[in-house]
Amino acid sequence: MFDVTKKSIEWGEETLTLETGKVARQADGTVIATLGETSVMANVTFAKEMKEGQDFFPLTVHYQEKYYAAGKIPGGFFKREARPSEAETLTARLIDRPIRPLFVEGFKHEVLVMCTVLSHDLVNSPDVVAMIAASAALTLSGVPFMGPIAAARVGFEDGDYVLNPTVDDMQGLRNNPDQRLDLVVAGTKDAVMMVESEAYELSEDEMLGAVTFAHEQIQPVIDLIIEVAEDCAKEPFNFEAPDFTKLLKNVKKIAEKKAEVMSLGIIIPDEMDDETFVSIFGMGSTKSRPGKEMEAIRAANLLTDNDPHGGAIYAFETEAIYLQDLILADNSAVNGGAVA
Repeated sequence: MFDVTKKSIEWGEETLTLETGKVARQADGTVIATLGETSVMANVTFAKEMKEGQDFFPLTVHYQEKYYAAGKIPGGFFKREARPSEAETLTARLIDRPIRPLFVEGFKHEVLVMCTVLSHDLVNSPDVVAMIAASAALTLSGVPFMGPIAAARVGFEDGDYVLNPTVDDMQGLRNNPDQRLDLVVAGTKDAVMMVESEAYELSEDEMLGAVTFAHEQIQPVIDLIIEVAEDCAKEPFNFEAPDFTKLLKNVKKIAEKKAEVMSLGIIIPDEMDDETFVSIFGMGSTKSRPGKEMEAIRAANLLTDNDPHGGAIYAFETEAIYLQDLILADNSAVNGGAVA
């Protein structure tokens, strides 16, 4: 009835298992990752169409852990676990940071990543397990994600690096002379994507060695995710990024002209009709107004509802950045003075 895929490796002192195909099968990708007795389920769902006029990448990452996962009951007067705790919010950000840059450029479909702690053995921290589960679920979902990634926690004890130290070892790090490092590293096969750490009295070489050690240790996890994906990944979503090459070329031409005009102390309005454009850029001559530049100016200053890829906002931002670079390169402010 269920087409279940389950694969495991020995990772450090524990067994890491990835399982998919049994629960939450309506989601685009679902993986339950288990390290020791700590289990986290990651679910990925993404919109197959982009909202009209979408000008940013709407990736949402949720991470939630409830008392039941550790076999406990919430204490105090309020028994209902409502809004996310500070630790849950920080863990969600920890998951978000390494995966966000790996989506294909121009992909602006809504993506939801939901990580739920199912079981916590109070030995293996669920945040690293959640990052691995989220990466695996994204890899299986078919979303244009240039992963997978994996993550590991590294400690430093008696001059040696420790892979995935226990939760107790990471408590009160400042007052623990035997354990001076809590480092989380996430990366792909070839690069480190994210580093977060708390460290005390470690040299630069020791910190760099910890990052290198972590990147080496996540390699078998990445291989495991790829192995699972080869068995049960969905077909890649058919997505073609919008081509703004022509628009970029026109916008750069306008930015160069704007820099020239602004250096003379002429103020350029945000919106302009043909007559204003001629008076500023053509310097009074209608023959000198290039049609392509006028088209680019309008694209840079007007956002239309029928622009499905946010090209107008792209043009506006590109023009602003390019204009700034031109001014700094010329070392002159818009009023003709020198840039400090």
